[in-house]
Amino acid sequence: MPQAIDVLEIESRCSFHELTIPTDDALQFVDLTDRIKTLVAESRISTGFVNIQTRHTTTAIIINEHEPLLLDDMRDLLERLVPTQADYRHDDFSIRTANLTPDERRNGFAHCRALFLRASECVNLVEGDLQLGRWQRIFLLELDGPRDRSVSVVILGH
Repeated sequence: MPQAIDVLEIESRCSFHELTIPTDDALQFVDLTDRIKTLVAESRISTGFVNIQTRHTTTAIIINEHEPLLLDDMRDLLERLVPTQADYRHDDFSIRTANLTPDERRNGFAHCRALFLRASECVNLVEGDLQLGRWQRIFLLELDGPRDRSVSVVILGH
């Protein structure tokens, strides 16, 4: 016969934030780590998780090391994998009919780069600290800038 399991009920809290991030370059790594740490401290949530999500199809959220030569290597890798100057059907406005706006950009490369990246990252939170490794940082990766970008942050826990 199965044994009864004691359930510990903990009241959870949720904190939501929308960050507006201006970018300056076509391809840019914007370190969000300190902003996220500030939001966590202000939330007074000690244990749980933080979800960071971009609201754009030509940006990404990644966790990696903030080392300038490595960031250059990653820029070069993205250019080799998905060249900016290649032909993309998305950019042929003579045949494309879906999701067009008056100020439409030729940004097929940025959408294709985003295919290899993530739209969000979830980071554990323990005793008020983000559970990041020694060199890990949270980045918004701009793939089609410069623009103002929106990042959604949810902190959930107790």
